[in-house]
Amino acid sequence: MATSEKSEVRRRLRARRREIAAERDGAADGAALVAEVGVLVRRLGLAAGATVLSYESVAGEPPTQALNAWLLGEGYRVLVPDTLPDLDLGWHELAPGDGTVRGLGLEAVGDADLVLAPGLAVDGRGTRLGQGGGCYDRALPRRRAGVPVLVLLHPGEREADDVLPREAHDVPVDGVVTADGIHWPDPA
Repeated sequence: MATSEKSEVRRRLRARRREIAAERDGAADGAALVAEVGVLVRRLGLAAGATVLSYESVAGEPPTQALNAWLLGEGYRVLVPDTLPDLDLGWHELAPGDGTVRGLGLEAVGDADLVLAPGLAVDGRGTRLGQGGGCYDRALPRRRAGVPVLVLLHPGEREADDVLPREAHDVPVDGVVTADGIHWPDPA
């Protein structure tokens, strides 16, 4: 049922992302994401030494390079995913300086104090629609209970008034961070 529906929604969302990303100022969005995540980590009471799961953005996604550099500079431990052949996620630590990468395996998601995840859209119930591999839906259940998951999106990619297709295995998220603020879905 939802697989073909999700495919059609993804097609539409990818086209919208291309349009939105073409109009965005990546440097300004990167700086705004740093400011918004700064507010978020203070609100959550996360101090230096806390572990943040992030990712290394690709073209078209909200930019994470400045954000990851800021997190490292503030003393946070930053883990980013490695997509495995079975589409599960292993993790490695971003290390300032030497660039040494040490794989930490599947269970490193359990170290997270905050998860910043990619996605194409999030609706008002917290349904996240990703690229379709189910990578985060496999990994997120291994995090500790209560660890918040927020998706980084471009302004205009939240589906606050629309309902995205959700299947039983889809892990809902707690919020969205965009260059224009932090948004909390109403799961009701």
